[in-house]
Amino acid sequence: MKVELLAPAGNYAKLKTAFYFGADAAYVGGKAFSLRSFADNFDADELKSAVEFAHKLGKKVYVTANIFARNADFGALSDYFKYLYRIGVDAAIISDGGVFYAAKKAAPDLAVHISTQANLTNKYAVKFWKEQGASRAILARELSLNEIKEIHDFVPDMELEAFVHGAMCISYSGRCLLSDYLASRPSNRGECVQACRWNYAVKKRDLGADSGELAVEEDGRGTYIFNSKDLNMSAYLDKMAEAGVCSFKIEGRMKSEYYLATVINAYRRCLDGGFDETVARELTTAAHRDYTTAYMLGENHQTVNYSDSQAKGDCDYIANVLGGGEGKAQVEMRGRFKVGDTLEVLSPTQNFGKSFTVERALNSAGEEVDDCKRVQEIYTINCPHNLSAGDILRRRK
Repeated sequence: MKVELLAPAGNYAKLKTAFYFGADAAYVGGKAFSLRSFADNFDADELKSAVEFAHKLGKKVYVTANIFARNADFGALSDYFKYLYRIGVDAAIISDGGVFYAAKKAAPDLAVHISTQANLTNKYAVKFWKEQGASRAILARELSLNEIKEIHDFVPDMELEAFVHGAMCISYSGRCLLSDYLASRPSNRGECVQACRWNYAVKKRDLGADSGELAVEEDGRGTYIFNSKDLNMSAYLDKMAEAGVCSFKIEGRMKSEYYLATVINAYRRCLDGGFDETVARELTTAAHRDYTTAYMLGENHQTVNYSDSQAKGDCDYIANVLGGGEGKAQVEMRGRFKVGDTLEVLSPTQNFGKSFTVERALNSAGEEVDDCKRVQEIYTINCPHNLSAGDILRRRK
């Protein structure tokens, strides 16, 4: 069974990055009905262009429409689904039964994938959605490999998608109320403020007086009882495929191009050549929290990071490569660098992992500079490797 590597794309630039580094498909959000309101997302014309671009490469685009809708939302939903079908979107991702009904009424032949927000934790729920006309189930993160296999055996003609990498809500399937309660921003309508990442202190009130904090903090800054570790299943992709998963999903529509390039490149190499220490090391270079396999391998009580909520990574994102050859490269600066710095190449090609020292740099005016510090300025630097547009330069910390 050929498996699909499915990547997030919060905007058009990230879509290009995802496909360049090896994703088979991308999931994106429109300007409405998506659970990532703070991502750039795609307007109608951008969605059309994204689908055309993907199909020319033999790749797919899925559009999220996974809000939990209110009555007022349905006026525009019908036209939205008709448009998605007309431009050739490969599937809509839906969690709400009413939205599913609207999609099937408006565009009966539009493929529908049932979102992880629908809490698909058992084989009967998956069978139900298959009988309603859904073509894929995006499984809840709470499931183990054994449970996934049971679902596959029970509904063998239903495509199964599962997350393999990225941040996890403390309410793993995403039905969380913290953001709405603490900041009046409902996560189930795309406005999550990630309140689970805040540091908390427990206080005791006695007869209306504040008696101070109780001694429950894990460090001097507070306690992180809601702070889930990041998922990393790179070492178990073969086991997931054996269990019946046909689409490996990476989380991160809000993440940077560098994050996407790093993670997608690692998983592409893992799928094509198998897991090894190179893949494991690569997944430490982008921003991440401590890793976990969550519940995939069975019951797990080590899924929360109690020490802190800060992300870490071994490399800084320095520049996007616009072109190269003849001993030089044109780059768009994303992180400050200087003549004398050693930079490393992130690429889906044989240049992956190669490094070089910056010996000369010219700014966009053709002036020689020692310090490249203007974000998004185009610099020309020496480079002994023939880099391609789409490659990325990074610097080890």
